[in-house]
Amino acid sequence: MLGNALIITRREMRDNLRDWRIITPILLLTLIFPWLMTVSSRLAANVAVVWGVGQNAEIIMHRLVPFSLMIVGFFPISFSLVIALESFVGERERRSIEPLLSMPISDRELYLGKLLSSMVLPLAASYLGIGMYFVGLGIYSKYVIAPHLMVLILVLTSVEAVVMVAGAVVASSQTTSVRAANLLASFIIIPMAFLLQAEAVLFFWGRYEVLWAMVLVLLMMNVMLVKTGMRIFNREELLSREFDEINLPASWRTFKHLFACLPASVHLPRDGSAPRLSLWRVYRHDLPQLLRLHKLPILVAVAVMVIGVVGGWIFALQHPLPTGIIEFEGLRGVDLSRDMPDVPLLPGFDAQSIFIHNLRVLGIGLAAAPLSFGGIPLVLLLTPMVIVGFVAGEAACLGFSPLVFLLAFILPHGVVELPAVVLATAFSLRLGASIMAPPPGFAISESLLLSIADFLKVFFLLVVPMLLVAAVIEVHVTPLVVMHFFGG
Repeated sequence: MLGNALIITRREMRDNLRDWRIITPILLLTLIFPWLMTVSSRLAANVAVVWGVGQNAEIIMHRLVPFSLMIVGFFPISFSLVIALESFVGERERRSIEPLLSMPISDRELYLGKLLSSMVLPLAASYLGIGMYFVGLGIYSKYVIAPHLMVLILVLTSVEAVVMVAGAVVASSQTTSVRAANLLASFIIIPMAFLLQAEAVLFFWGRYEVLWAMVLVLLMMNVMLVKTGMRIFNREELLSREFDEINLPASWRTFKHLFACLPASVHLPRDGSAPRLSLWRVYRHDLPQLLRLHKLPILVAVAVMVIGVVGGWIFALQHPLPTGIIEFEGLRGVDLSRDMPDVPLLPGFDAQSIFIHNLRVLGIGLAAAPLSFGGIPLVLLLTPMVIVGFVAGEAACLGFSPLVFLLAFILPHGVVELPAVVLATAFSLRLGASIMAPPPGFAISESLLLSIADFLKVFFLLVVPMLLVAAVIEVHVTPLVVMHFFGG
């Protein structure tokens, strides 16, 4: 497969290198921007000396230079996305794609060849810019970046480039005009810009281990994007697609059909043979079938929850808090509804606030699931579990039984709340994965509608009632259990 794909890659590279309108801007950006960043880094070091922090100039450079290198590598990639965005739809508009699609190669080989050709120039421009900045920095500032930081920057830049280019190629293969593809590019540039800001903070803090973790996450996104593109690309659909049309009545009919079907026997096209929908049938047949069909995402959510608790526990054992920071004793007589501190982003200690807060968090995860392939819901599940594990580990360091802590603070309402959160996270994960792996015979839009229908059944008939019960227990039962064990 790779041999035929490389034939396409070489053809595309020859066409790109012949076009001076593509090569000239890339070369200018690659040559000028590193020089500007070199001057900026030198000015920053001089300002540090003038402001009397010359003794910290080395620290400033140590934090500033890696981030500047990353910016230098990212800048050419963002402007080179036009190559990826035009890889399919551009040739379709120019009427030059028919001979390419008639070649005796598979859809996967064709897509992979286009993808590789779209990556070569952005990565080459990025590496050239990083190299020029590195050399200029050594000449003008006599500063040499540490080898392990250089490796981190190169790897981070590479995986970011692949994410952006792979996403752009997917957009190009699924749109009908270059204008539409360019508009979709904002869904690539904007998230990567936010990611770049987070990386800037981590570089200035010197948290390089977190950056390596981000590399692993981006690698997984690369695999998902490439797999998605190769799975959904179809040359016949590319040629037959005349224009993108939003047909809301047809989408609504498809959604109603998918919602009414039994999960184990869902089918398309709509033929009017879906069984009659009733609340009794949903509870008796639909929900058990959905739980059986979604064993894998449920197991993934449970695994993430366990990993979060264990990871927080290990971190607490490695970084114990000073004595007196956390006090579990003397809770008897404390009115948690009035004496709880006002913490930003956390709800008040009443059933309504807790219930609405949990719904809001799960809603954010659901909304972000398609854009992150289900990653954001897992992160939203992982974060509180890390906190729970951390506090349990700190309790162990203070001489308290961590099992008693979990039994008192978590188990009373957690026995209802945690399964609800796991179910919501698992079906949000399935919603994100529906774009990457639609069922056989389903288009992406139909797969997305099916996942939404399944999610709504589970969410409103299982998750919402369980969260409401859990919120009541958390307010009225959990404090009594806590005071029984830790009331002094």
